[in-house]
Formats: sequence, C-alpha cells, structure tokens
Amino acid sequence: MIGYYKTVDGKMTHLDEWEAGCWIRCVAPQDQEVNGLIEEFAIEPDFFRAAMDEEESSHIDSEDGNTLIIIDIPVVEKPDETIAYTTTPLGIIITEKTVITVCMKQNPILDELAEGFVRDVQTNWKTRFALTIMLRVATRYLQYLKQIDKISNLVERKLRKSMKNSELIQLLNIEKSLVYFSSSLKANEITIEKIMRGRAIRLYEEDQDLLEDVLIEVRQGIDMSSIYLNILSGTMDAFASIISNNLNIVMKVLTSVTLLISIPTLISGIYGMNVEGLPVPSFWVPIAVSVVLMAIAFFILKKKDMI
Repeated sequence: MIGYYKTVDGKMTHLDEWEAGCWIRCVAPQDQEVNGLIEEFAIEPDFFRAAMDEEESSHIDSEDGNTLIIIDIPVVEKPDETIAYTTTPLGIIITEKTVITVCMKQNPILDELAEGFVRDVQTNWKTRFALTIMLRVATRYLQYLKQIDKISNLVERKLRKSMKNSELIQLLNIEKSLVYFSSSLKANEITIEKIMRGRAIRLYEEDQDLLEDVLIEVRQGIDMSSIYLNILSGTMDAFASIISNNLNIVMKVLTSVTLLISIPTLISGIYGMNVEGLPVPSFWVPIAVSVVLMAIAFFILKKKDMI
C-alpha cells in the first residue's frame, strides 16, 4: 500500500499522486509498486530489499544521490491476549525530490504523522522530516518502556499471590521484549552517530539540534531498557528461588504427615499378624500405643520445625 502526503499551509494533506517535496509512505508494498518507485526515482533496488527485510539491522547507506536510513522501530503484539513488544525495521529513503518510508507493518508512529497529530512537520524539508520521524521513534521507545515497567510491576504483584505459570511466562515475554529493545536502540545509536558526523546526509544548524535531541532520547532508552532488564532478571531469579523454597516446604510437610500416618499402620500391622505371644492382645492397646507414638512423633517434628 502506498500513500502520498504533503504539508500544505502547515497541515499534513493526503495527495492522490506524488509531488515534489511530498512524503511517500509504503506499508508492505507490492512488487509492482516497488518497481514503479525504483523506476520513477532511480533508487537502488537493494534499498527496498533491505527496508523490507525483517532481520535487517539499523544502518545508513548512500547510492547515486539517494540515502537510505534503516532504523528499528518498536511494535506491540498481543499473542493469546498477552502483550508483547518487538521491533521491526523502518526504511527512510531520502531522494532529490521526496522522502520515502518503507515498512512491512502498520505502525502508530507514522499513523500519527499521516493524520496530522504531530505539529511543525514540513515534508519539503527532507532531512528535517526524516529526523522528526526518528525523534518520534525514540519517544515511542520511551513510552513503551514505561508501559513495560508498569506491566512488570503488576505481574510481580500477581505472582506473589498466585505463583502460576502464566505470570512467569508473561515475565519471560517482557524480558524478551527488553532484549529486543536494548539491541535495537544500540544499533539505532550507532546509525545516529554516523549521521551526526555529517558525511552521509547534509545537516543544517537546526537539523543538528534536532539530531542531538534524537541521540539523547535514544541513549535514555538504552539506559532505561538496561535498568529494567537487570531488575527483571533479578526479580525472576528471586521468584524462582521462592517457588523452589515453597516446593521444599510442601514436600517437608507431606513427608512429616506421611511419617505420622505410618505409625498406626505399623502398629496395626503388628497386632494384625496371626501369631501368638503378642503383649496385651486387647482391642484398645494398639490404638493407645499408636496415639502415644503419634503424639511423641508430632512433638519431635514440631520442635524441629518440620510441620
């Protein structure tokens, strides 16, 4: 799917076809659409292949006056109603006439830009527009990291009461999301530092300030994801120890109960043998002996904190 947008009188406007200074948004484009853009703007085909590769890492490349910037953007997924976060590459192609974004998934970051929710966006300022997208991506990382922290705290409170597998699995999903975020943010940081050197794309003074803001947000996201990941890893280790300790307590109690129950079984088995010479062969004797021995065993186990 391809959409054309341009800032007209300070507002983002949807166009029927491309114009100079517009933004061309591609979401999971078809081969026909990709070939048309390659022919129209003389773009290297590898630019689109890289942008549509789910495993592509963040980097910057230039060819024949066109520049490709690939950054990883955060994505929310809900498999089986369990919130999980991952990342996917977003390709930003800066040509002589337009800015083209390529992504295989619909994402709210570009939706907000297309719907005009972001102020002071100028599509004809190609470099600044690309940096604005990168700033929105970095801000969305921070927003999702705060959500992850809240979800993690909620799951921890549930886990203290229930100790169910579902809460542990959700913590594992959160840990996986933080690993994705951490690695993607570090790759984005390297790409932004390359752009800051000014060799890949031409930067103006205002662009330099905006790029510094992007780098600050990305580094903050790296620090937050690292802190949350360390806390979550420690929390999961602690809960694993608690669950193991609870299991040991349950086994200890069951063993003690089994020991107590075995005493009357043993006594009744002895008095139930078909032999002569048993001491005081009366009905109440094995019962009294069993009760006395069980009381003694219970007292000893209680003293040793086994029950």
